[in-house]
Amino acid sequence: EEAMKKKIDIAFFDAKPYDRQYFEKTLKELAYDDIEITIDFFESKLTASTAGLAKGHQVVCVFVNDKITEKVISMLHEYGVELIALRCAGYNNVDLEAVYKKIHVVRVPAYSPHAVAEHAAALLQTLNRRIHTAYNRTRDGNFALAGLVGQDLYGKTAGIIGTGKIGKILAQILHGYGMNVLLDDLYPDEEFAKSINGKYVDRETLYRESDVISLHCPLTPENRHMINDESISLMKKNVILLNTGRGGLIDSRALVDALKDGRIRGAGLDVYEEEDQYFFEDWSLAPIQDDVLARLIQFPNVLLTSHQAFLTEEALGEIARVTLENVRQWVVERKTANEVCYQCTTINGKEKCTRQETGVCWS
Repeated sequence: EEAMKKKIDIAFFDAKPYDRQYFEKTLKELAYDDIEITIDFFESKLTASTAGLAKGHQVVCVFVNDKITEKVISMLHEYGVELIALRCAGYNNVDLEAVYKKIHVVRVPAYSPHAVAEHAAALLQTLNRRIHTAYNRTRDGNFALAGLVGQDLYGKTAGIIGTGKIGKILAQILHGYGMNVLLDDLYPDEEFAKSINGKYVDRETLYRESDVISLHCPLTPENRHMINDESISLMKKNVILLNTGRGGLIDSRALVDALKDGRIRGAGLDVYEEEDQYFFEDWSLAPIQDDVLARLIQFPNVLLTSHQAFLTEEALGEIARVTLENVRQWVVERKTANEVCYQCTTINGKEKCTRQETGVCWS
């Protein structure tokens, strides 16, 4: 029976202790009888200078801040890597055009949309009621209430940009607070809007009318820096901006300018456009060289968390399960249910995708 098992080696980059814990635990629980998976965990991120670690592995497993550039792809292809398994939903860190017809790419389309939506709600409540400021004050023995005035969210308007799974769950949470909900998506779900008494509106209307704006769309060339000087100028002065999506959706310099001028009430950010330099690492003993990031951290009305919205027990378990299942499905069945490729993520090329006939985008 052992001889029948297919053997596969995974080079696992940017590994953190919790990654190792959940992947090893899940691999044990799954107890595959048709494949033997060995995982080599590497703390380094995948770059051109670390790609050599992938030699002798058929699969590489990467996260959001690994950069899968044309050069890295060329090296992995040369080493015989067949599959890049993203343990995340987003794939804007992969050069899909360069990887096409060289190495298949799979992802985890949804691990716990509740985790991310609930984190966005936590950022909102913390910012609105100045809980982070109050916490720090009381630890110093300061029990004064000046400067801690919040607002009732009840009756206010929330604008949700992107109504995939996460956006919809946050919309339901905010509807539960008694907020009016405005929605914006390329593919409106009118039935969902009706279920929460919300409505789809154009982007400009959402900017003008919302007291809270939360971003839940993928990062595409079209919406990079969608929050910029121009869009901020349309918003209410007391708007709270939330971003648990992708850092590049916000022009960070424009956000800093708006905060300095008091043009917005606050920002709750779990992502930052240059985060790969800092996030997931301990920089407490070193000066932060990124002036924009350093400035954002200094604002009392900015709450910045280090891309932790996904970080729940349920999500980590699901990421491990789906990633390992993606690998097993490719090795054993030569199918890729969660594949992303240049053709099927390019609107003009959608009709050329062969996945429905073959189970893979190309072969």
